[in-house]
Amino acid sequence: MEWCVSMPKIELHAHLNGSIRDSTLLELAAELSEKGAIVSSDVEHVIMKNDRSLSEVFKMFDLIHVLTTDHKTVTRITKEVIEDFAADNVVYLELRTTPKRNDSKGMSKRSYMEAVLEGIRSVNAVEVDLSDVETSARAPLVCNGTERKKIYVRLLLSIDRRETTNAAIETVELALEMKNLGVVGIDLSGNPGIGEWVTYLPALEFAKNQGLPITLHCGEVPNQKEILAMLDFHPQRIGHACCFQEEEWEVLKSLKIPVEICLTSNIRTETIASVDVHHFADLYKSNHPLVLCTDDAGVFSTSLSNEYSLALTAFGLGRREMFLLAQKAIEVIFAGDEVKGELKEIFATSFCKIGL
Repeated sequence: MEWCVSMPKIELHAHLNGSIRDSTLLELAAELSEKGAIVSSDVEHVIMKNDRSLSEVFKMFDLIHVLTTDHKTVTRITKEVIEDFAADNVVYLELRTTPKRNDSKGMSKRSYMEAVLEGIRSVNAVEVDLSDVETSARAPLVCNGTERKKIYVRLLLSIDRRETTNAAIETVELALEMKNLGVVGIDLSGNPGIGEWVTYLPALEFAKNQGLPITLHCGEVPNQKEILAMLDFHPQRIGHACCFQEEEWEVLKSLKIPVEICLTSNIRTETIASVDVHHFADLYKSNHPLVLCTDDAGVFSTSLSNEYSLALTAFGLGRREMFLLAQKAIEVIFAGDEVKGELKEIFATSFCKIGL
């Protein structure tokens, strides 16, 4: 585990609200309890439970949405999440979040995202590179040693499966407005048992036509028609791919669409029975592009180092193989070529430093 922490890593599938510290959630619950909005004793066990089913995960998110309704809280959790990933030696982070509207708090989708940006800018534990546009003052990214660390942070705006077509298009329009502020792509996520693919397709086609990269939560539950439709859409990446059948695997591999693999999440939610039968092994042996991710570091009590440690022990891979797996993730990030080049330099330097 110590070695996995020392290795530079790239995180491409991390939900902001799913990565909040338990301690922060408990504190927020206590504050709302004092105001009489909730009963903290009723939610403490929900926050502290680790072995959540997929349905319980979405109930957890419902609670999180109750606790994170104002701009100040959004700014705080964003700051903490980035600092936690940086402490785990994540050098590039694509953080995804659904822009939220809350009229009672005076929150629009735009002001929600401005609160997220404020959280990113308020990080002081590490240097943060937020935009491909702002390249003039970049300092060397340091993975080890006493120099101040640096983390590249980019944002994916998520379309929630509960949203209407118009609401989804509004999210894409906001992403286009914020391209110079670190937004690099669109995600489709949310409860996979809700909504229809045709509802979000117009917004996703609009995003594609405007040159925005897209990643889709795909195959979290059995739904062959939707899975094949998603693959036919040719997204830049997909997440999970847990409930694929032979036909879907053949299509995926022929298209070489990279897969965001979330081992702990898949096992905790029982979308995969156990790690020894996880599709990571087959995709890895097939040399299919994939990247290890946390999904929800807070909800599943994990870290990216933990995901690499789990893969290292479960699939009989050596340290060199793990390092190269992390390095290959550079090729599927949504940031530009300049950032990719800088990350390659970081990994090359680290390769020697950690004795590979």
